[in-house]
Amino acid sequence: MTVNAIEKQHVSGMIATSGTKRYQSIRSYWDLYLIMLPGILYFVIYKYLPMWGIVIAFQDYSVFSGIRGSEWVGLEHFRNMFMANDFYEIFRNTLLISIYKLAWGFPGPIILAIMLNEVRHMLYKRSIQTLVYLPHFLSWIIVGGIVINVLSPSSGIVNKIIEMFGFEPIFFLASPEWFRTVIVASDIWKEIGWGAIIYLAALAGIDSQLYEAAVMDGANKWKQLIHITLPSMLGVIVILFLLRLGHVLDVGFEQIFVLYNPLVYEVADVIETYVYRVGIQQAKFSFTTAVGLFKAVIGLILVVLANKGAKKLGQEGLW
Repeated sequence: MTVNAIEKQHVSGMIATSGTKRYQSIRSYWDLYLIMLPGILYFVIYKYLPMWGIVIAFQDYSVFSGIRGSEWVGLEHFRNMFMANDFYEIFRNTLLISIYKLAWGFPGPIILAIMLNEVRHMLYKRSIQTLVYLPHFLSWIIVGGIVINVLSPSSGIVNKIIEMFGFEPIFFLASPEWFRTVIVASDIWKEIGWGAIIYLAALAGIDSQLYEAAVMDGANKWKQLIHITLPSMLGVIVILFLLRLGHVLDVGFEQIFVLYNPLVYEVADVIETYVYRVGIQQAKFSFTTAVGLFKAVIGLILVVLANKGAKKLGQEGLW
């Protein structure tokens, strides 16, 4: 038998052994794989199969002709997108609101988790946790109604307080100067409690002996926060920040759609509402698919660059 034949036989044996072990693993842990199945099916059906629809961004899509029968136009819709007069204003609005949400909303759950972690009265701590988690489970229709009533210029409690100090009431939701502030603040109020859950789990995993040693060395709470708490949370913070960057242009269609009005279109109209108005109401499916693909590519580029930056700084990154 030649050397090549021996090598081929050896490789075939390794492949067969690997396949047998894999089959035995699946057979031994079939219940765990069964639990994974709904999640896998969800991503396949709702995330991967719809990717076939990206093709219509390069076609003059017709509902009656379908994807296979529609005319291929290449990059025409992308050229039209960049030449549209209102696209840059919409992109600017989307980017600004996303940056504001990232700058103010991302640190919020971290700060809340650290504050809750310092509470020692368990009943009080759990009560606060429940109260701050609750808004996450409310739809934006309900939250939008609350925001509209609270900020109402005639009967809202915020304007009543403003009037008590002798100032004129402010129509927050019809004022371009205030609308973005309302959007960012309401988003933080709704999601800050839910976002703190992962950070609380990270804080629970910190070895208490580190704090005991720090106390013995005379470190106060601020020094413990800087030298123990934040470094121990850094890995989780980096991972969540990278994931957040992937959705940097997703400002939340439901929130904007519920709260905006024609008086604030100049600062409130974003990519999601633009896609809804042009793509659904005007039936320009190919054009808005091109806009959505552009947004997805920007998110992918940001995640890849940020992941490389995180690795250069010594963090694990996403891959």
